[in-house]
Amino acid sequence: MKCFCHLLGMAMGTGKKRERTLDLWIAASAVVEPPGNAFYDRVNQILDAHKFDQKVEMLCRKFYKDSPLGRPSIPPGVYFRCLLIGYFECLDSERGIACRTADSLSLRTILGYSLQEETPDHSTLSRTRRLYWLETHKAVFRWVIQVLSGEGLISGQTVSVDATTLEANAAMRNIVRRDNEQSYNEYLKGLAQAAGIENPTKEQLARLDRKRKKKGSNKEWKSPTDPDARIAKMKDGSTHLAHKAEHAVDLSSGALLAMTLQPADEGDTSTLSKTLEEAQSAAREINQRGVEEVVVDKGYHSGPVLTDLHQQGVRSYIPEPERGRRNWEGKAVEQKRTYENRRRVRGERGKRLQKLRSELTERSFAHLYETGGMRRLYLRGRENILKRLLVHGAAFNLSLILRKALGAGKPRQLQSVGAGILIGLVVLIIVMHGLLGAGFDLLRLVLVQIRSLIRNLSLSGNLSQKSKTLIYLNLPNPPLRV
Repeated sequence: MKCFCHLLGMAMGTGKKRERTLDLWIAASAVVEPPGNAFYDRVNQILDAHKFDQKVEMLCRKFYKDSPLGRPSIPPGVYFRCLLIGYFECLDSERGIACRTADSLSLRTILGYSLQEETPDHSTLSRTRRLYWLETHKAVFRWVIQVLSGEGLISGQTVSVDATTLEANAAMRNIVRRDNEQSYNEYLKGLAQAAGIENPTKEQLARLDRKRKKKGSNKEWKSPTDPDARIAKMKDGSTHLAHKAEHAVDLSSGALLAMTLQPADEGDTSTLSKTLEEAQSAAREINQRGVEEVVVDKGYHSGPVLTDLHQQGVRSYIPEPERGRRNWEGKAVEQKRTYENRRRVRGERGKRLQKLRSELTERSFAHLYETGGMRRLYLRGRENILKRLLVHGAAFNLSLILRKALGAGKPRQLQSVGAGILIGLVVLIIVMHGLLGAGFDLLRLVLVQIRSLIRNLSLSGNLSQKSKTLIYLNLPNPPLRV
């Protein structure tokens, strides 16, 4: 171990904490500057090249006033950059964004804050979000789509639509009745007293509640903290108060063309029209024909949906669920549209589009809600949540440009790619040395150091599990002296 540390030029630590007295004054030239962040530097380059700050200042000019009174506000460019950082750093709340920007020197540089300046706290971010209109956030989302169009990364002609549920920032145990604001526990006590139980215990109330049917109706119950939330079943089978996010994804690149947030108790067939309307409006800004083809899953299949799509001049690719033999009496138009859709779905193009839908639409859900941290919401109110989701989706679209330029859409992914390439090159050099007859002792020492480097990178989070596995599979064992 001692020889290994000497080879790497490191000193062994004593393991003791040393007390240091902080200087009262420090020269500006003595402050250690953080190294440049290649990922965020490229983000700022893209935003500056398309005059992002001037654009958002024009959009948000109406919300500012020159006055010596009140708390100083933050520029619109700083606010929207903070929300973009929330996606890139996988932060689920505005409090987490505020802590991360205050703690990181590189993020301070990106936002334009020096060490002497205080970064925006979570209350400033939340108040700015409430101040800006929803249309302002939609305009920023549309602006990023225009940037993608200029880069040739979006066409807007063939889109897929799908929806997912997001857990609301509200608890089921606090729901109240819509008619008289009575809590669920009080309602159960009233049922027990009507059944002849004067002072029911918790066990008796639970037994009574289990025997009831349809006890979670959205027509009767609501959340007092988030009235827009609805009782819904999540993907894991549990029941929560939730919202329904619906995406319209461009199948030529995987970019988000539109996002809507709708009640979680509404079916797919009823929410499709609103999302498609948003997608059509954004697509016509890219091309004159707009959306020409829509690919969805079988949950959206219905006669009225197929008829409406045909009237809008949109070809549908909707798999048909098993319904048995149908009675088409008096439904000649729906029958014709259903057979046309069935013929398209069974064709080769329909099969290819369904594969693309499964890949690209689910990818947007994974990046925004799973790794993006928005599966569990920390905001309340449909409008507030949609504001955050729109900028989250704009960051997802921006990552497509970054993936084209850097090969990575997030900072952690860029670190993993760089570490994997570095280790692969070093391993190649070691293998070449071994083939050229390098000494056993030198080869063994270098291979041990490479394995140690891989272990340190994986522990620090700079090397993904996939890269580590691939490198270990290709790394030869240190040779043993015979």
